[in-house]
Amino acid sequence: MIFKEYSPLEDKMFKIMDNNGKIVNQKYFPNLSDDEIINAYKDILFERTADQMVLSFQRQGRIFTYPPSFGQEAIHIAAGKIIKDEDWLVPAFRELGAYLAKGATLKDIFLYYMGYEEGTAFRGAKNILPYAVPIASQLPHAVGIAYAIKFRKEKKAVFAFVGDGGTSEGDFHEALNFASVWKVPVVFTVQNNQYAISTSKINQTASINFAIKGMAYNIPSIKVDGNDFFAIYVAYSEAKKHVLEGNGPILIEAVTYRKGAHTTSDDPTKYRLKKEEDEWDKTDPQLRLRKYLNSKKLFPAKEEEKIVADFKKEIERQFIEAENYPSYTLDEVFNHLYDEMPDDLKQQKNHKEKFLRWLIENKKTQKV
Repeated sequence: MIFKEYSPLEDKMFKIMDNNGKIVNQKYFPNLSDDEIINAYKDILFERTADQMVLSFQRQGRIFTYPPSFGQEAIHIAAGKIIKDEDWLVPAFRELGAYLAKGATLKDIFLYYMGYEEGTAFRGAKNILPYAVPIASQLPHAVGIAYAIKFRKEKKAVFAFVGDGGTSEGDFHEALNFASVWKVPVVFTVQNNQYAISTSKINQTASINFAIKGMAYNIPSIKVDGNDFFAIYVAYSEAKKHVLEGNGPILIEAVTYRKGAHTTSDDPTKYRLKKEEDEWDKTDPQLRLRKYLNSKKLFPAKEEEKIVADFKKEIERQFIEAENYPSYTLDEVFNHLYDEMPDDLKQQKNHKEKFLRWLIENKKTQKV
């Protein structure tokens, strides 16, 4: 297994393709057809196109705060190729491509970022949890789901995602500990995009890498070039095989770079240097796979221009559908939090209702 050959203790990083799209590790090149590789590239293109368009919509004031996926697409698309309907996806909030691969629609995602609770229903997707904005809070849930899977003797895997910042949360360590003790089928992914909002990796941990944190809990772990589609695809393939065979959890550190802001409320120029960004641009996951395709004379640039134009039309269509969705009611804001609404929420709802009535009466008075 690659998890034995690439030890986090030695800070070795698993990669298959270099920044120029050249295969430098033929031994582990995945058994993918040209069509499968082209489709993966198209998926990366779609995620990036959608991501950039959402940023534009947000700047126009048509959608609320949004966390870009720009630069991390290879991780999401590779995971999406491995995660099946019966498997569980337990995301954080920066896994757009994985959501889409699991069966969520862009319309669902747009609705969520427009404030609709219905945006996390994901009616066309099986076994997927909603966004987890409180950092790392989703990881114990992933372990609980995996525990139920093991108890029922089902052949399923749970794929849980967290950012590098999440490794400083207690939930991360508690989840790894219990996952290892119970030997449940969870694949943990730490998306090391170098920054937890404005806190750099250097200020985040004194460990030589994030993968080594899994070894403390006796979890096979690996540091992978997360901008190398082939490497991260192989890592997920091996990880899923491992957990489905009843061997317990796996931890993958996917080394990547958040090319955009943490969210649309963030300004990365306040804490990042242009020189650093330019260096990481050389590792861009789309650019690297594009160079590989060019070397094999696959998927010409003219075809790419046409398909991106088609993508934009489809993304725009789904956005307009979400934008024209009926306004949500006050009940929808409060009714999805608990099975039985607690008193403090009842009081909040009552205050809001009084305020809305006051607004209506005030408008009538002003008209008179």
